[in-house]
Order: sequence, then C-alpha cells, then structure tokens
Amino acid sequence: MSFLGYRKWPTPVLRPLWPFMIAGSITIYYVGKMQDMAVRSPEFAKDPKNPYASQIANSSAH
Repeated sequence: MSFLGYRKWPTPVLRPLWPFMIAGSITIYYVGKMQDMAVRSPEFAKDPKNPYASQIANSSAH
C-alpha cells in the first residue's frame, strides 16, 4: 500500500555510512582527549581565563 503515492524502497542507509560513523566517533573521542590534555597542561592550568582552573586545582590538591 502506498501512502500519498510514495512507495517503500529498500534503501540502505546504515550499511554505506558505517565507516563514517565509526570515524566520526573516533575523531570526537580523540579531539576531546586532546582538549583535556591541553586544558590541563602546566602552561594553561593556572591561567585565570581557563574555565576548568578550579577543577584542576581541586584534583591536583588531592
């Protein structure tokens, strides 16, 4: 049965896109890790403009 003239076609969506989804998730993971390493570097850990400075100070004090 067609809905408003549209027919259901077996169009693959996930099969051709899975490499891009895997690569995107790996990229997001490693960019996040690099950002965390850059924020916690000694050069920027005590910078007053660093939004994570208080968290870094609390974690390094323990």
